[in-house]
Amino acid sequence: MKVVPVPVREDNYAYLLIDEESQTAAAVDPYDVPKVAAAAETHNVKIVAGITTHHHFDHSGGNEALVRRQVPGVPIYGGSDKIPALTNLVKDKDEFTLGNINIKCLATPCHTQDSICYHVTDAIQKQHPGGVFTGDTLFIGGCGRFFEGTADEMNAALSYLATLPSGTVVHVGHEYTAGNVAFAKSVEPENPAIARLGDLVKQEKITSGLTTIGEEKEWNVFMRLGSDAVRNATGETSPSAVMVKLREMKNNFRG
Repeated sequence: MKVVPVPVREDNYAYLLIDEESQTAAAVDPYDVPKVAAAAETHNVKIVAGITTHHHFDHSGGNEALVRRQVPGVPIYGGSDKIPALTNLVKDKDEFTLGNINIKCLATPCHTQDSICYHVTDAIQKQHPGGVFTGDTLFIGGCGRFFEGTADEMNAALSYLATLPSGTVVHVGHEYTAGNVAFAKSVEPENPAIARLGDLVKQEKITSGLTTIGEEKEWNVFMRLGSDAVRNATGETSPSAVMVKLREMKNNFRG
């Protein structure tokens, strides 16, 4: 199993999820189909499916072009009929395969109610730690806005992702890491894990695919609602109230 990030728009990520044995790939959130198709050609793989994390246009906007022009008739997986060209509606804990790759659907409603994260594991390459495509639910060091949900729903979504194996590699929907680090430092300035993430940002332009769920639990303040530093920064104690305040602070953060 291999994951190839394809930067699109100003800061979005599309991906190729590649089964190396069959040389086939699923295109994840393929907003810019020509770019995704070029990446597939570079890696000598055939796109056989589309996977959509949620219905927002910057993630699902390439679906029609994918199925009508690039690879006619490929299945499109997603969490609601709001997703263009949808053929395979999925719900929490549904599973499907791409060659030797098992893909498990994790419902994480909040940013949108149809947000699905996809946990991928390789049945043959047992040493591979697996990965998760998180769309706009989990970012490296941050999380998505609560456009269609509540703080409690985001807490539940991130807590769900936190149950994945610690080594699970995180593949996010946007490159927001630098801004998330700056905000995290304002909340937990003494956290050494946040300093490590800051070093990564200085070294790498593309940070998606370089971090894990275990590390998110160390440096992502939205996954650290019980931390004394996070509670002190928000002035709140209950997880729900802490999450509400953190999101408000991040929305207004200009650091």
